[in-house]
Amino acid sequence: MAETGEASLRPNIADGFDVDPSALKKSDRYKLLCGLIVPRPIALVTTLTGTGVVNAAPFSFFNVFSEEPPLIVLGVNARSDGSVKDTTRNISERKEFVVHLVTEDIAEAMNVCAIDFPHEMSEVEMAGMTLVPSRAVAPPAIAEAPVALECRLAQLIPISPVRNLVLGEIVRIRAREGVIEPERLHVDTRAYRPIGRLAGNQYAKQGDVFELRRGTYVEWLKERGEEPA
Repeated sequence: MAETGEASLRPNIADGFDVDPSALKKSDRYKLLCGLIVPRPIALVTTLTGTGVVNAAPFSFFNVFSEEPPLIVLGVNARSDGSVKDTTRNISERKEFVVHLVTEDIAEAMNVCAIDFPHEMSEVEMAGMTLVPSRAVAPPAIAEAPVALECRLAQLIPISPVRNLVLGEIVRIRAREGVIEPERLHVDTRAYRPIGRLAGNQYAKQGDVFELRRGTYVEWLKERGEEPA
C-alpha cells in the first residue's frame, strides 16, 4: 500500500545513489559494501601452522550458511602484497579450524589479533589470551571466548586472485556456561553480548533488542478481514 501525506514526501531509493559496482575500484567496492552490509558478526579463527604455531585472525566476511549440514562461510582475502594469509594456508593444509564469536569482553584482544604479526608468532599469545584443547579438531580454542565452533573444511572455493570462500562444517558447538540454555537451546543474548563490525574502525554493541513475530499468510488475511481463496 502506498504511503500518503507527509510520509510520501520522504526521499526514496529511486531518487538516491545508483552505481554499477563493476565500475568502481576494488578498494571502493570494499569500502561501500562494508559500510552498507552491517552489522556483521565477527569470527575470530584459530588455525595451526605446519610447525604447530596457533594462528588467530578475525574475519567479518562471515556468517552461518546452512543447518543441514551445519556450515559456516568465511570470506578470506589475500594480504595487501597479494600473498596468501596464514588462515587460508593453514586451513588448506590442516583442513580444520575453530571459529570464535567475538563479544564485548574479547573485542580488544580480537583487535590485537588483526595485527600483521610474523608467521611464526602466535596472535593468541600476543593478545594475552589462553588456549584450551578442542574436542573434535586439532586447533585449540580460545578460553576467553564465550562461543567456539569447531570446524572441518568442507570446501575451499577460489573466487578471485585475492579472495577465497571457506566453507566449514561445524562438528562441535561449545559455549560458556549461561550462554545457552540446554533444554530449549535458547541463547541468552544478555549473557552472550556479541558485537558487530561496521565500517573502518567502527563496531556496534547489541543495543535495544526488539521482537517481530513472523506470521502466516492466513493470519495476514485475517487481519484484513479476508478469507483465503
